[in-house]
Amino acid sequence: MSYQVFARKYRPQVFDDVLGQDHVVRTLKNAIEQRRLAHAYLFVGPRGTGKTSTARILAKALNCVHGPTVNPCGVCDSCNEISQGISLDVLEIDGASNNSVDQIRELRDNVRFAPVRGQFKVYIIDEVHMLTSQAFNALLKTLEEPPAHVKFVFATTEPHKVLPTILSRCQRFDLRRIPVQIIIKHLIFISEREGVKLTPEAAIAIAIAAEGGLRDAESMLDQLVAFCGNEVGEHEVLEVFGLTSEQVVTDLVRTIVRGNASEALAIVHQQSEAGKDLAKLLGDLLSFFRTLLIYQIDAKSLQEEISDQARIALEEIASFVHSSKLLRLIEQISEAETTIKWNLNKKLHLEIALIRAMQTLDEVSLGTIIDALEELKGDPKPKPVAKAPLKTAENQIKPKPASTLIENTDSEPRSNRSPESVWHLVLDQVRARRPLIISWLEVATPLSLENGTLSIGFPISHELAIDSLSQPNNRKFIEELLGEILASPCKIEFEQREDLRPAEVKSAGSQQVDPMEEFKNDPRIQKALEIFKAEIQSEA
Repeated sequence: MSYQVFARKYRPQVFDDVLGQDHVVRTLKNAIEQRRLAHAYLFVGPRGTGKTSTARILAKALNCVHGPTVNPCGVCDSCNEISQGISLDVLEIDGASNNSVDQIRELRDNVRFAPVRGQFKVYIIDEVHMLTSQAFNALLKTLEEPPAHVKFVFATTEPHKVLPTILSRCQRFDLRRIPVQIIIKHLIFISEREGVKLTPEAAIAIAIAAEGGLRDAESMLDQLVAFCGNEVGEHEVLEVFGLTSEQVVTDLVRTIVRGNASEALAIVHQQSEAGKDLAKLLGDLLSFFRTLLIYQIDAKSLQEEISDQARIALEEIASFVHSSKLLRLIEQISEAETTIKWNLNKKLHLEIALIRAMQTLDEVSLGTIIDALEELKGDPKPKPVAKAPLKTAENQIKPKPASTLIENTDSEPRSNRSPESVWHLVLDQVRARRPLIISWLEVATPLSLENGTLSIGFPISHELAIDSLSQPNNRKFIEELLGEILASPCKIEFEQREDLRPAEVKSAGSQQVDPMEEFKNDPRIQKALEIFKAEIQSEA
């Protein structure tokens, strides 16, 4: 028997073999059990996540001699033929090479013929987005009202290229990237079956490099076994694929948040001399910072996405840097991403990006300065500074609750507050508590505050901001914040206005806001004036 690569040998054969797609498997099983079978399915997801494999399993479930069943036997003639790809009732078509209107018309003419062996004729069209518009249109009528014995299963990595008229006629399933932990377990399972000694560090390195594609991970392991024999370690993984170890990336992140430029440049030089891809190193660095940011916001959401080793590193580094500074680090480093890709001197651009990023760590926001001055004003005796070189003043100063902020800065009754004053307080608290969404809120204008509802307006061009803020978690956060500020429940409504423009945002009365007045009314400026017993003077 000829050699089979791991990706084919360990391809899922039944629904329970499909890894990391429980939401898809559960829905398909329920549909089969309840006999609620759609005539067309669309499987969407990145490469190597199980789209075509799931389509084949669905075909076996429908055409098994015991079918339709959620557990195809795998031994009957129909199951065997589908597994080998020779079934006359299951036609797999490559959309990239069979995308003409004539080929689709031929398919349309053949659907009326009854299946040869099974109960259904199943058409699996891979990379369906490659079909031409004419081919899609030729398929429309058949897709909407196919014969009872025909099922269509489409697979694509780019659903936005599929015509909306096709999408509306299919049941869509979005397959996710496979979590790192699941890939690691699967690689260890394969290595045990194949008699290969795979170290945990090597499995982690492969799983991270696969970026959620199980097939990619299997192919990488296959290549490593051919290169290394029956013992595969992390060093071999990094050498064969030119990857940077997770430990090196973690060490580089530590040096950056410490502000140790010389050590960071030494790591970059070491990786460059070792022949590593510096553009990939930059991508790994950004990926780590992104994971660190998510970890600070919601650590539980990363439960299956990161390894135990990475979780320990994240827990350690998360206390070193505030999320607002982390955002500035990401912004600075990401600017080099497009430059480094096409530039020959990648090392130079990476070094410059890291130095610029570390310079942002020394920047202090106005709010931080005011809070620090307020603390000094309340206690004239200097407090001893704890020797914690990795913690900055901003790490130690926590944002005050909105209710406390109001009581200290404004004596106006909460029920009589203007939309503008409430909105200023909302923005201040969002900057401190959830800086990820502040850019969407800063383009908004408060319109009205009536009957327990704050209405804010957006320019016509800012639909993305409205969509993002309308997400349940963001809306809930803002409404809870409004409740703190007003001491009573308050809803928020978003409105698009033609009279509001990004460069010239107007108030509800359609009068342009005076920038100087807006500056004077900023609560942080008011607090600074109070501390220094100062006043703002205009130039003569």
